Amino acid sequence: MNYLEALSRRYSVKKFNNQIIPQETLHNILESGKLSASSLGLQPYKIIVVESEEMKQKLIPAFYNPSQISTCSHLVVIISKKIIEENYIHGYFNHISAVRETPLETLDPFKNSINQHINQKTQDEIFNWAEKQSYIVLANLMYAAAIENIDSCPMEGFRQDLIEEILNVHSETEKVTVTLALGYRSEEDHFQHMKKVRKPNEKLFKFI
Repeated sequence: MNYLEALSRRYSVKKFNNQIIPQETLHNILESGKLSASSLGLQPYKIIVVESEEMKQKLIPAFYNPSQISTCSHLVVIISKKIIEENYIHGYFNHISAVRETPLETLDPFKNSINQHINQKTQDEIFNWAEKQSYIVLANLMYAAAIENIDSCPMEGFRQDLIEEILNVHSETEKVTVTLALGYRSEEDHFQHMKKVRKPNEKLFKFI
């Protein structure tokens, strides 16, 4: 199956069949999120993968439409940073230095540039920027899942306070942005038989 076939087959599943995704396949999907493009390389987010049935059951009341949570294999929760702390940037450059075997001091110009950029932004601007990076991750996870023949459903319809309480999210410094249910579509989900509706090319694309 090529990528256009995979994307044509993909839809937002309303009900999964409880079948568990193989670990290797799940790993490949998550790696696509890890490899996502990220502004300045800072990855201002973290990803919680809910796989235990116990935790999924706890999360059901947090969602306005619980059918996906109660039947999916895994629930991916993407959490965006509200602030970029100095020690976060410091840790990022320590990691660059270790991975690339580069002396830390040679990275100072880049580090200073990032610090200046971050310090010029308000907290709201930082969070807005971080959320945009999180949605890039979401897109890559959905695309990789489609290629792996795994179904998905992105969801924003949840009670923010409850899901963050259950997942022990530090609400002062981070926020749950979006979730993604992964699994295999149920035969009972009639949405899979509906034709995909998208804008025609002449209304979507403009060549200049």
